[in-house]
Amino acid sequence: MDDIVKLKPVRLPAHPRPSREEAEAAVRTLLAWAGDDPDREGLVDTPRRVVKAYEELFGGYRERPGEALSRVFNEVEGYADIVMVRDIPFYSHCEHHIAPFFGKAHIAYYPRAGAVGLSKLARIVEIYARRLQTQEAMTVQIISAIEKGLRPRGVAVMVEAEHTCMAMRGVKKQGASTVTTQFTGVFRDNNDEQSRFFNLLRSAR
Repeated sequence: MDDIVKLKPVRLPAHPRPSREEAEAAVRTLLAWAGDDPDREGLVDTPRRVVKAYEELFGGYRERPGEALSRVFNEVEGYADIVMVRDIPFYSHCEHHIAPFFGKAHIAYYPRAGAVGLSKLARIVEIYARRLQTQEAMTVQIISAIEKGLRPRGVAVMVEAEHTCMAMRGVKKQGASTVTTQFTGVFRDNNDEQSRFFNLLRSAR
């Protein structure tokens, strides 16, 4: 229990979810504010397309991470060593500018009483990436969900990403990469385990 990273609860909106028509009207307003004509041929269907895209891009709000980790396979022939999934691609949006950031997540854990399907780890990344995020918060959310769902002996998460809010606006520094890490259990308490995690990552590059 002490290994679980404490998260603040996600704040739900204080008002009802707007209708699709209201959402499309909001997009029209933004198009006009940007200086274009939302009624011209190339933009007339843009509000509908944007709202439809938002349903997909932010679909993580409608999914529950616990369900993705609910099935654990106990018949793993006594395997108790490290399990790692590297280079999980993701696309997300920063909560400050709603600008995309994208990259790869790397996850490792030591099973305690069984293993989860490898695709489920990628699914956890997908669920949290498809929400308005900061990279730091997403890293914590991923490791917390795995810790809570699997109760492993330790979890390691590393996220590498490029942020378009830094590449396209502000300081305009293209190609800069941000790295975040989080550890629990044996990875947090044993530097050798952290070194093993990083060595396994480097061995594939």
